[in-house]
Parts: sequence; structure tokens; C-alpha cells
Amino acid sequence: MALHIRPAHPAEFPQLEQMVVESFEPITWFKKLDETYGPVDGKNWRDRWHYRLGKVFATQTILVGELPGNTGPQLAAFASGSLERETRLAYLDLLAIDPRFQRRGLGREMLRAVMQYFQREGAVHLRLDCLTTNEAGNNLYRSEGFEEVARSIHWFIKIP
Repeated sequence: MALHIRPAHPAEFPQLEQMVVESFEPITWFKKLDETYGPVDGKNWRDRWHYRLGKVFATQTILVGELPGNTGPQLAAFASGSLERETRLAYLDLLAIDPRFQRRGLGREMLRAVMQYFQREGAVHLRLDCLTTNEAGNNLYRSEGFEEVARSIHWFIKIP
């Protein structure tokens, strides 16, 4: 079943936030940080995702993928990103599939839709970041022709 891709409506942001958090829960380094250090300044990993997504919704292009449902379209996929027009370089920040719909090829479909969207907007290249521990994501990007160009390490310390 094909996704219907469209821009998100601000009224959908709370539902999309829940979808993104649920989708990223198994892989987010925010959660690992809590397991090691506890909540950061009293804010647990979900709170920190809430703050991060507030910035995403305010500053990035938000696309959603819908599937037909018994009571109307269901939000199944989410992508956020931006385009640097001066360099024609697009950045895919977040790609999330509702856990109920994962492992059906929707991530690939959403990724391709994002690339088409930014190409129509003038992008020539697309970059993204993916944790080395996110095997599903890395396998998807590799299979779609993305090439690894650099690695990064997330360092953390509690300042005494």
C-alpha cells in the first residue's frame, strides 16, 4: 500500500511527536544517556525529545505519509529536514515510521519521497546522520545509494 505524502498540519504536531518518540525509543542515545547518568537537569529523555521536536516543528519542513484506514487516513510516516538554498544541499534530520507500520517498506518510500521533495525545491545533494547502532537505518541508506563520508562520536560528562 502506497503512502500519500503531504506537508504536515500544525494541529498534527502532538500526534507526530508521539509517533517520532515511539519510533526512536529503541535507538535514541537520549535514553542511553538517562540509563547511565539519570535525567539531565531533571529532564528525562522523552522531555528532551519534546524540546528537540519543538525546534524541529518551528524551523524545518515537515512531511507526513498517510495510509488509508477504516475511519480515514492514518499518519504512518514522518520526515523533517531543511534546504540550504545557497549550496543546494538538503538535510534530512528525522525519518520515523509509526511502530505499528514498520518493516513494510514505508521507510524506503518516505525516504524517496523526501529526496523527490527536496529535488523539486532545488536540492542537488541530500545529507543525513545516522547512529552506527541503527542497523535498519544504515542498511536502508546504504541500499539507496548513500555513501558514508564521516563518523562522529557523542561525548558526555557531568561537569563537577
